[in-house]
Amino acid sequence: MTEHVWSYKSTAGHLAGTDLTGYKVEAVDGSIGKVDKHSDEVGDSYLVVDTGVWIFGKEVLLPAGTVISIDPEQRTIHVERTKEQIKDSPEFHRDKHLGDAVYRKQLGLYYGPAGPFGGPFA
Repeated sequence: MTEHVWSYKSTAGHLAGTDLTGYKVEAVDGSIGKVDKHSDEVGDSYLVVDTGVWIFGKEVLLPAGTVISIDPEQRTIHVERTKEQIKDSPEFHRDKHLGDAVYRKQLGLYYGPAGPFGGPFA
């Protein structure tokens, strides 16, 4: 199943209603950008990250289940993926993919337990 990938882990420190816009996002091996948009919807939580020059100004969509910790004092979010894994995720185009159920399923499979790196989501 992929739906748990769309929910924050209870240990991530996320408080519903917190505005994460502008928070820095750190992969396990370095910075990937800043949160441009996010959703707190139950079962449909995600981050849209503006990667800046890292991958040529593109955005990536990260399911909330990839978040391992949120530090409100440092305004930083740590995700449980490498920069390469994020870079290799299915390409994201905000206008095309935000409401696209097929894309969401594809991304959930990529980041979920059946994905290329066997995420910890059950």
